[in-house]
Amino acid sequence: MSERELPVFTVDDLEAVAPFDVHSFTKEDAVDLGTLAVALIRERALDLAVDVVLRDDLVFRAKLGATGPENDFWLAGKAAVARHFGVPSLLVRRRYEAEGRRFEDDTDPAFDHSVMRSHGGAIPILVSGEVVGTITASGEPDVIDHQTACDAVALYLARRP
Repeated sequence: MSERELPVFTVDDLEAVAPFDVHSFTKEDAVDLGTLAVALIRERALDLAVDVVLRDDLVFRAKLGATGPENDFWLAGKAAVARHFGVPSLLVRRRYEAEGRRFEDDTDPAFDHSVMRSHGGAIPILVSGEVVGTITASGEPDVIDHQTACDAVALYLARRP
């Protein structure tokens, strides 16, 4: 990653963003969203892997730059957090930090810490309020992963009829 200023996201910043909630989302939509993410990754010269999962089906995956198999663990873990909580994985992390806690230390039996990763980069995809999938980025600092996924969602929504 080149030297750049990292974005800062607070709980308030993250909660102020409307959820990615649409009336329908198909596999074709997932590919369109993934393709927009890849364009951003290339434009920004980032080392990022990106997944779009729809109903537990990996519909789109691309790995650019220095990413590789090691990113699969992070993609899956961040997506698991976004699916479970229904909010971006970075928001989950920031909420724990605001309480002076770490997600990894939570003993709630519903959290499979061998899989779940509360690092930024995963955004849930909702259809009429129900979580049906995720877009997840991994490879850069997690705030860059989050920003890239958010920007891809914004582009996708701006182009959607």
